[in-house]
Amino acid sequence: MVKNFFVWTWRTIVAFLVGSVLVVAIFRIVPPAITPLMAMRFVQAPFTGHRMTMAHSWISYGNCSPAIFRAVQSGEDGKFLRHNGIDWKAVERAKHVNAGRVKRGKPPLGASTITMQTSKNVFLVPWRSMVRKAFEVYFVYLIEAIWGKQRILEVYVNMIEWGDGLYGVDAASRYYFHKPASELTNADAALLAAVVPNPRRFHADAPSAYTRKRASFIAGRMRGMPLPK
Repeated sequence: MVKNFFVWTWRTIVAFLVGSVLVVAIFRIVPPAITPLMAMRFVQAPFTGHRMTMAHSWISYGNCSPAIFRAVQSGEDGKFLRHNGIDWKAVERAKHVNAGRVKRGKPPLGASTITMQTSKNVFLVPWRSMVRKAFEVYFVYLIEAIWGKQRILEVYVNMIEWGDGLYGVDAASRYYFHKPASELTNADAALLAAVVPNPRRFHADAPSAYTRKRASFIAGRMRGMPLPK
């Protein structure tokens, strides 16, 4: 009985490792069709009052305005091109600071990189747990190794949520600015990047004072933000 358990466990681990590498390798070439978050939002929509329709379109890295790649790096992960998927210094800083921030009623500092967000959005359910975090780290290093920085950015902007029922930067650009993502200006891209932390609360087409302030900060950082080659 014990031997059978270990055999079954070993086969499960091997199947997961082989399967995950295969899926990541396929997504290196083929765009993901849907994410767990999209599916969850669709199921929740009738009960939460949010849009039941889903707008999602894919635009390749080469056809997308470079401004959006500079904007999301400026707003979400300024060290994207310099870390290997996880910014461990930011993680340690968040650990030391967040306990005090929570006690003072302030929101905790985040340490999630673009690679971590991509890993979570594409491969994992959006529930917080230590087990899910462990899988997130595994997929982070896997996509860094197989995809590279340019593909990670491409998948990221095409699969994240940009608003209620809006997924992918091209769908967001057409909804908010009535033009394809290939025509986004620096100002447009900064506004879009400003809503990423809470796309159901913030709106790029009717930005609040906070959103405008954040977009201005992002626009300032975009000027010196490099792109992956």
